[in-house]
Order: sequence, then structure tokens, then C-alpha cells
Amino acid sequence: MRTAFLPPSTNAQYRGAPIAAYLLAFVAVGTIVPGCVHVFLPDGGAGTIAGLDLGPAAPTIVALFAWAGATQIALGLAMLGVSLRYRSLVPPVLALVILERALHAVNGWILKPGSGHHPPEHYAVLATLPVLLLALLLSLRGGARASFSE
Repeated sequence: MRTAFLPPSTNAQYRGAPIAAYLLAFVAVGTIVPGCVHVFLPDGGAGTIAGLDLGPAAPTIVALFAWAGATQIALGLAMLGVSLRYRSLVPPVLALVILERALHAVNGWILKPGSGHHPPEHYAVLATLPVLLLALLLSLRGGARASFSE
């Protein structure tokens, strides 16, 4: 059944540094977990984690957090699949993740900072962007094949 659903692995074609694929897997888990928080916590983490005053807009805010969480879960699963089975796609997926996180940072800190309150994710994107850029560079260099199973 797996071969009918998933194309063959591309791991043998990957020539980048193995650590880049491992970092993508780590980022994938770090995307899936907050996605689950946003989907499954009663307030989506908006009040309990982000510290937002939900007020009368609570249903809308919680719904938006759940929507964002669903997207995070799907993106995280795709990143995990690439890091474990389709490593030839590690560089372009890392580039997309860098774009996504950079847009989060620009919006959260410059274009739409809101009331000046910054939830944990605003700080996390600043910390992870340099690591993601390094992972992208490592994924593009030639080197030993990653040691994941084919």
C-alpha cells in the first residue's frame, strides 16, 4: 500500500550534509507540536500561551488559531516526510521554511507588531532563522550521504 500512495524515496539522490535533513526533521516537529496546541487547546493557546486578552473577539481569535494550527500540522508533516524519505527536496523546503519564518518576523516585529506584546513565536523565529539559513547552506554543499534509511 505504501508504494501505491508514496513515490519511491529520493534519499539516495541527496548530496547535502546529513545534519541539514536532521535539522529539517527537528523544525518539522517544532511546527507540528504548536499546530496541535492551536488545534486542540480550548483557547488555541491564544490566552494560555501567547498571553492575549481574548475579550469579546474570543471565538474569532480561537478559530484563527485553530486554522493556523491546521496549516502548521500539514506543513510539519510535509517537512517530516521530506526529511525522512525525500531528502532531495531538503534544500527547496528549507528555503520555503526560511521564507515563511522571515515573513513571520517581518510582520511580527515591523509591519504589524500589534500592541507591542510579542508571543513566544515572535522570538522563536528570530532564533531559528540563522539556524535555518545554515541548514540551507549545508544542504546545498556536496558531501557524504545522509544516514537515514532509504
